[in-house]
Amino acid sequence: MDSDSKAEAIKRAKVLMVGAGGIGCELLKTLALSGFQEVHIIDMDTIEVSNLNRQFLFRQSHVGQSKAKVARDAVLKFVPQIKITPYHANVKDPDFNVEFFKQFNVVLNGLDNLDARRHVNRLCLAAEVPLVESGTTGFLGQVTVHIKGRTECYECQPKPTPKTYPVCTITSTPSKFIHCVVWAKDLLFAKLFGDKNQENDLFVPSNNASDSVKPTDNIIERGSDEDPEQYSRKIYDYVFGYNIQAALANEETWKNRSQPKPTFLRDVLPEKDILHNGILESNCLTDDLSLSVMPFLGMSNPQEVWNLAENSRVFLKALQLFLEKREKDIGNLTFDKDDQLAVEFVTAAANIRASSFGIPLHSLFDAKGIAGNIVHAVATTNAIIAGLIVIEAIKVLQADFQNCRMTYCLEHPSRKMLLMPVEPYEANKSCYVCSETPLLLVVNTRTSTLRDVVEKIIKNKLGMNLPMVMQGTTLIYEVGDDLEEDAVANYALNLDKILADLPAPVTSGTILTVEDFRQELKCHLNIKHRDDFDEEKEPDGMVLLGWTDRAISNGQSTSTDHQVAVGSTESEGIKVATEVSGMKRELNNSKTPQDVEDDNDEDDDLVLLDNHSETNKKQRLH
Repeated sequence: MDSDSKAEAIKRAKVLMVGAGGIGCELLKTLALSGFQEVHIIDMDTIEVSNLNRQFLFRQSHVGQSKAKVARDAVLKFVPQIKITPYHANVKDPDFNVEFFKQFNVVLNGLDNLDARRHVNRLCLAAEVPLVESGTTGFLGQVTVHIKGRTECYECQPKPTPKTYPVCTITSTPSKFIHCVVWAKDLLFAKLFGDKNQENDLFVPSNNASDSVKPTDNIIERGSDEDPEQYSRKIYDYVFGYNIQAALANEETWKNRSQPKPTFLRDVLPEKDILHNGILESNCLTDDLSLSVMPFLGMSNPQEVWNLAENSRVFLKALQLFLEKREKDIGNLTFDKDDQLAVEFVTAAANIRASSFGIPLHSLFDAKGIAGNIVHAVATTNAIIAGLIVIEAIKVLQADFQNCRMTYCLEHPSRKMLLMPVEPYEANKSCYVCSETPLLLVVNTRTSTLRDVVEKIIKNKLGMNLPMVMQGTTLIYEVGDDLEEDAVANYALNLDKILADLPAPVTSGTILTVEDFRQELKCHLNIKHRDDFDEEKEPDGMVLLGWTDRAISNGQSTSTDHQVAVGSTESEGIKVATEVSGMKRELNNSKTPQDVEDDNDEDDDLVLLDNHSETNKKQRLH
């Protein structure tokens, strides 16, 4: 098509952007400068200080404000004629339904989590609106085009499962620094500052340990006569001293392992070296006014590796600061990589534990990257990917589908190219999202409850938000705001019933129909009974099998009993696990990026999305 028709297609397009972060800022700028006239933006986040090094539409004065609204105001300053409608909201809110999506000519994703991406994919399929998906992590990036009936949808290929570790490894036998970080973040931090009623495997059970060294949950409770300093020292000795002594009492565990060394405060910081003065708030503020122990202790370099004594001081003072300055938050806190005090506490705790187990210590910078699942963003990659998104969007708007490409941004040249275009693939006929292919659920129907299936499978793995479950013509579960009270109570009773004891019994051979009206998604689960499951390999006590040989995963752990998942995130879109090992993504000259098989080496915890060996079996779309 000529330039006039291209300009006309751009001018009359109505575009929905989802995400106004690293990719989103660059994308909105590029859309505006390319001549687009109407753009709607959805983003639920507010601006944080850590965003400012790459999200160039934001400034220090914008911290705490809506990303979508500030991005709009920033772009209007240099392209005042464009119409931008911002929504400071979650794309999964009911207002953004299929009818809302139908008003747009194309949807452009700049999201940072898998759950929201899958939700948008399903709404685009239902509304029959083309989707241009994107993601970056460090120097790597990708742009893919998804058009119903012409290409695969975003979910036609399953996404890799994140690295998970048995809880016994985390609590008793850590061998990597990441194990210590997961322990500090998901067990210790959660136990001290999170929901007190939540089950937690912080303390090591031992039948052989004496009562004098076996910690109990009431140790976490702060006595009425304990000041913050006394309480902090008590916690230190129990989690790093007595708790490890309890682990050592399990002699069988250490027959073929190096024994850890319990760490007590008296051995690390003599009495004269422990600071007893109170904490002045003015001494514990960073430049952006967030609470921090580092200024108080005279530390300034986050890339410096603290020794054991320094980590011990940080641990004690961070815990005291939580007690003195943020007491009202205790009981409701979850770890946040942008919470400086939380990062300091987790870094210090992880390093003290690492020292006990003979694991090398790491800097706050490294520990934050692991705890926050961070592959540090590169602004240039975001800019390149944003440009590629707009190029593909223009092709879609012109109905130039035969020239649409999935494009990969590489860290190292392949065939002398840093940008590798690949023709889109046709839809997977076995995809349960766009082809409604039945799935197989292997489960013990005599011990598992309906709640287990709804929470672990339907919500966590199939990604449904408001599911309805039917057995034949019998409705056994539904959720929604418009339900009668009697119906809600009835479905609540069903949740805790064994599958085989439901009003319409679910047994081997049963077919469940599961539907989410908001996503306009329906799928069928063929039930197969099995008595026993491997607790380590199948921690959910059930297995969902689909269009590949491996179990379906949504990229999240669905178990809290047997394994600790390395919570995966997406720097600006591509899925990564927590331990950043410097692994390079190498491409064979005869392969596309999707043809590279996943690395199953347990020492490499970096996992990239869209890296599937199955892809080389698919037919390219011509």
